[in-house]
Amino acid sequence: MNTIVLDGQSLTRADLLLLARGEAQVGLHADAIARVRRSADFLADQVRRGEPIYGVTTGFGSNADKLLGAHRARDELPGGPTDAAAGSLLEELQRNLIVTHAVCVGEPFAPEVVRAMLAIRINTLLRGHSGIRAQTLEALVAMFNRGIVPVVPQLGSVGASGDLAPLSHLAIVLLGGGEAFFAGERLPGAEALQRAGLAPVRLSYKEGLALNNGTAQMLACAVLALAELERLADTADLAAAMTLEAFAGRGSAFREDVHALRPHPGQVATAAHLRSLLAGSTLIDIPYHLVPRFANWTAEAWSDPEDQALHFDLAWDWVPVHRRHGREAFYTRFLPFRGGKKHQPQDAYSLRCIPQVHGAVRDALAQAARVVEIELNAVTDNPLLFPDHADARVIEDQVVSAGHFHGMPLALAMSYLKAAIPALASISERRIAKLVDAATSDGLPAFLIGNEDATDSGFMIVQYTAAALVNDLASRAHPASVYSIPTSANAEDHVSMGANEARHVLGMCEALGQVLALELYTAAQALDYRRDMLNAARRLARRGDWRAMAAKIGGAPEPGHPQFAQFEQEVHALMRALAEVPEFRPGTAVADILARIRAEVAFMPRDRAMDADIARMLALVRSGA
Repeated sequence: MNTIVLDGQSLTRADLLLLARGEAQVGLHADAIARVRRSADFLADQVRRGEPIYGVTTGFGSNADKLLGAHRARDELPGGPTDAAAGSLLEELQRNLIVTHAVCVGEPFAPEVVRAMLAIRINTLLRGHSGIRAQTLEALVAMFNRGIVPVVPQLGSVGASGDLAPLSHLAIVLLGGGEAFFAGERLPGAEALQRAGLAPVRLSYKEGLALNNGTAQMLACAVLALAELERLADTADLAAAMTLEAFAGRGSAFREDVHALRPHPGQVATAAHLRSLLAGSTLIDIPYHLVPRFANWTAEAWSDPEDQALHFDLAWDWVPVHRRHGREAFYTRFLPFRGGKKHQPQDAYSLRCIPQVHGAVRDALAQAARVVEIELNAVTDNPLLFPDHADARVIEDQVVSAGHFHGMPLALAMSYLKAAIPALASISERRIAKLVDAATSDGLPAFLIGNEDATDSGFMIVQYTAAALVNDLASRAHPASVYSIPTSANAEDHVSMGANEARHVLGMCEALGQVLALELYTAAQALDYRRDMLNAARRLARRGDWRAMAAKIGGAPEPGHPQFAQFEQEVHALMRALAEVPEFRPGTAVADILARIRAEVAFMPRDRAMDADIARMLALVRSGA
């Protein structure tokens, strides 16, 4: 297995993902270990001098004004010390900090979250400002590398003083307490250590604070969520491109020069991505008159054996001469036939504004990535040790109480993502709704099914499920970061709730992926219909039988009518236009996506049970395939 050497300064998101997924082990950089030893030695020296140091020779939080004595208050009572095994009061303070703070509730975090938490904690301690001893840090690394995954229930952190409770669940296993997963079993922490060939650790000065005071839970969830959302942002573009092809949409809204006028980075990137996905398409920007609309299949619909297996008929309406007045310029460019594509120069917002919406989500992801990448190599415990501070005159110059444990930078970044996720899901659901609604689908069949016998519901309820998911996401998007509840007898009077925020974002990723899977499922059905309808029209035109083509056109004048000759002439023009265009096909990338879907999920000509189809689509999206 690969080893990622941590030094407290260069951990990347990519490295952390490998560690979280169990694809790499942790190594420690020699220079970082030297810093750790320097800090621990400095702290031990200050304790020997009797200096008052928060969380070392004083209590924590609202107990910060209580100095520890030389021995327990009850030591002189008959019976002697109550717990000789606890060691000195300074050691007992650190042990008690862990065992009394491991009080989270709920289902355990997934192993990848816990491994990420461990790796983050190890990395930040390597900066050498926390006072932990090298041997304690090495024991934490050994626990990680031997495959011990502490059981960390999900609920209990308020995001300042860091993730105290969940990080205590990490550390308590190091002490031989709590529970852990090892080799697929959930075991008492002491047994997990024993099976892994490790011994419990006894904490020294400030080591409890070093282990549980920081932002590792919220950061772990944030990094994992961000990786998932970056992948889903790409998936959303794929789904949108396929839907745009299914609509035979307009491509001018994605032009490079258009987006240069409003150059938000995510918007520019999304437009470029769409252009690459649509490259090679003959479905985008089709002249209106070439696009037929769906008509129900009948036994008389097709005479050619090649077309008899189709699941549709085609239809246009002829625009009579008297209805063209004032529109002469339009009918100079376009033939007077109305099929599926509306005569309008722009698509609906859910298609035309893909770069603006998807791009804004990408910008939210970029902001979150900026925050996360800083936090990965930040020191987030308290107090901070500066043993080499050149101008130190008093201990407070070298042991500084600050607030780096406060999770608000992460919390607000996650709040931004919580708002972005429903936005991406919502525009996807709107595209699904347009695809299944015959009033808005530009000529596709209602609910994307032939339904010649009036028994089929097609994709009707797929949109219901997408709507339910979007509503669920929207209801979960309320920012936890705006609602602080003071803790620790009001000593911690403003907290970030960043742990809940990041946990929510990670949980919301699955529902977003489900909506996008439903769009891909629906768009594939719609794209097959659109491509096949257009190519059926092209084949019909290339056969040269103008009467067969005229039979697909409503509103035609009767033979002998003054306008019949013009109608015949214009039908021939429609046939020539269709015959001259190349075969209708999606862009190369979209065609690849469609082929990947069709390898798992077949086109649905008539109603069938859809649960297996949807399960396969969810698996495709979840895997990134």
